[in-house]
Amino acid sequence: MKDKLILFVAQGFGVGRIPFAPGTFGSVVGLGWFALLLATGNIWLFALGTILGLAASVWFCGEAEKILGQTDPGSVVLDEIAAIPVCFGVWVGIVYDDSKVMPSLDYLLSQGGWMLLLGVFFFFRLFDIWKPWPIRQSQKFPGGWGVTIDDILAAVYVNVCLVLFICALIYLTAGDRRPHH
Repeated sequence: MKDKLILFVAQGFGVGRIPFAPGTFGSVVGLGWFALLLATGNIWLFALGTILGLAASVWFCGEAEKILGQTDPGSVVLDEIAAIPVCFGVWVGIVYDDSKVMPSLDYLLSQGGWMLLLGVFFFFRLFDIWKPWPIRQSQKFPGGWGVTIDDILAAVYVNVCLVLFICALIYLTAGDRRPHH
């Protein structure tokens, strides 16, 4: 019974058992986890929930590997779920730093927010599947660490893309304010 419960959680409450694209479905569940953390309206609860989610991922994914007798089994998607809030870290931080208020879920469901949501989701899946350096290499860490760290690194890549995109937007929208020589 204990093993079944561990697998149920590690497999994303069942979505990891979907026979095609389990990581993508796990990432969709991760959007729900992100929304729940955002709904707290508290930056500290958001950060604590993100850290606890990642810690739970390391433990549950490591235990699932032992139970299934496989390294990083495809059905184990708690790592994707736990990493999704990390993907939005830069955005949450910028909005909070600017206004001292957590960004709203309503914004993500608005017309402009959908583009951010889909862009972050797309780039997370891209980096999680492609695994550029050092993501692939990080999978060599033992147990649940190897399962989870690659998703954290994919989320870091997403945040780098967000920073570059935000900088580009600032540069492009500052056109009239730049000094002309």
